[in-house]
Amino acid sequence: MPTIRRLPETLINRIAAGEVVERPAAALKELVENAIDAGAGQITVRLAGGGLDLIEVTDDGCGMDRAEMALALERHATSKLPDEAIELVTTLGFRGEALPSIASVARLTIESRPGSHAEGWQRVVDHGDVVLDGPAALPPGTRIRVTDLFARIPARRKFLRSARSEYAACLDVVRRLAMARPDVGFVLEHDGRRALAIQGGEGLARRVAQLVARELADEGVAIEAERGFGTGAVARLTGVAGLPTFNRGVADHQYLFVNGRPVKDRLLIGAVRGAYADMLARDRHAVLALFLEVPPEEVDVNVHPAKTEVRFRDPAFIRGFLVSGLRHALEGGAGRSAQPASVAAMGQWQVEPLGPAAPPVPPAPALGSLFGREHSAPSPRVHEAGLAWRQYEREVMSPASYTSGGLTSAGLAPVGRAEPAIDPGPGEGGDDAAAFPLGVARGQVAQTYIVAEAADGLVIVDQHAAHERLVLERLKAAGAGDRLAASQALLIPEVVELDEPACDRLEDCAADLARFGLAIERFGPDAMLVRAVPAPLAGGDIAALVRDIADDIALHGTALLLGERLDLVLATMACHGSVRAGRALSVAEMNALLREMERTPRSGQCNHGRPTWVKLAHGDIEKLFGRA
Repeated sequence: MPTIRRLPETLINRIAAGEVVERPAAALKELVENAIDAGAGQITVRLAGGGLDLIEVTDDGCGMDRAEMALALERHATSKLPDEAIELVTTLGFRGEALPSIASVARLTIESRPGSHAEGWQRVVDHGDVVLDGPAALPPGTRIRVTDLFARIPARRKFLRSARSEYAACLDVVRRLAMARPDVGFVLEHDGRRALAIQGGEGLARRVAQLVARELADEGVAIEAERGFGTGAVARLTGVAGLPTFNRGVADHQYLFVNGRPVKDRLLIGAVRGAYADMLARDRHAVLALFLEVPPEEVDVNVHPAKTEVRFRDPAFIRGFLVSGLRHALEGGAGRSAQPASVAAMGQWQVEPLGPAAPPVPPAPALGSLFGREHSAPSPRVHEAGLAWRQYEREVMSPASYTSGGLTSAGLAPVGRAEPAIDPGPGEGGDDAAAFPLGVARGQVAQTYIVAEAADGLVIVDQHAAHERLVLERLKAAGAGDRLAASQALLIPEVVELDEPACDRLEDCAADLARFGLAIERFGPDAMLVRAVPAPLAGGDIAALVRDIADDIALHGTALLLGERLDLVLATMACHGSVRAGRALSVAEMNALLREMERTPRSGQCNHGRPTWVKLAHGDIEKLFGRA
């Protein structure tokens, strides 16, 4: 039998370093978190070779004296846990492993001076061995230098990426921590070049826009939401969320924080995806920064060595809170359109030559000045929909219009055939353009785009994208009562075979699922009996639906995903039931569409995140013709 032995301290530290310091960015994260916990108001980071050659973090925090410095280099020594209540920790770091772990795999130099001391102290540890311990001259605060990372562990160093990749990871760490603390100033230098310099004391929205995307200042909405736990405690959600039309092809512009700690948590990421479910295409991702504050006893922050994952006491509550808070904020953005700039599209504008004697026409201005980020919020001057829209409401939105394949096109002219013009009358085409944020319809281009005249410019509307959003919002509004949650009973109940744990999870959630219209019951150890399904899902693959819900519950511990699934189904129905491109509209129909857009939440983007309208200001039109 092998003999049990106690490992040497140096090997213990190297094993701990494998958990804490797998790359330069991980070491940098620990050092910057220590600086923040020390009460720093300004933090300066210097890197060389992506952090492989040098990591230096300087702060103006409380500092350490000689005895505290020696203790800080011992494992499991920390100033951040005054007692044994580890679940009530409020600091970023508390395990007490970062400094000794880094010192065991690199050359670590610590210089520190408390504000009450006339001089500072320094200690140098080279791969676990103390090589210098003496006084140092520096202002109050702490400076830590890390060099020769993994120099004596070539097996670890060869698995690191290029200096450029390691620097990118370090930059991401600093950005996330700087975002969490807008009251702290940050400076980042890499190979002698200043890459980041932001002052402390800024507001959250400004700090987020500086670090994520400056366009968020105009193309994002502020988030401010609160919800109480059953215990009386309160959860608070703040941050900035980009409009659905302001999106990215990858999800690396989503920043999530729990109690000021940057995290990459699957539950929170899933909640973000659910909140944007019917507003973004599947291959597009929202841009946002969310800050969730919950009581310490409601979250476990020590489930991951690097503390990048957390575990909530009530994950269903947290997920529902995030989804509803995000959706409410996005609805406040109502009709805002964040059409991204397209210089190529503007380059298609043609200028008619005026002859050889005519002066040259100035080039078209940049698109950023052409497409203003106007907010078509509901206006007190918005009239009720005219005859065309009321006819649409009666015929298209009536229960008789529902079919197994989606919505019929009752009440609308067939594609390619124009309806006879309808006298606009009050509230229609005969009004002054100043009465409406989106103006009055003047015509249709390519039977796809509505051209309207507003008081401050020219509005171009994608009729299919706009109507798709209107139909979806109408369906969802109808579902606020009992209509959407109504069940369609199955003539013959369907048996769905699953493994026993999945059946147990579904059985526990049967009452919640019934509220959405899905009636299920246990049918033996490894099967569920489905007696009714939500009306919009009737005729679908019931077995696949139940299996997907079981997987969702296993992943998130909640049946909330069923509601999001219904949103996706409604989005598909809305797409089938909307006015198609290539459909000729009467003036009355066009104006009815514009008026409904002005009243409808989130009408600035379609269900796939594309803009529904853009605007050319009068001044920009004049520039196109050389008048300005």
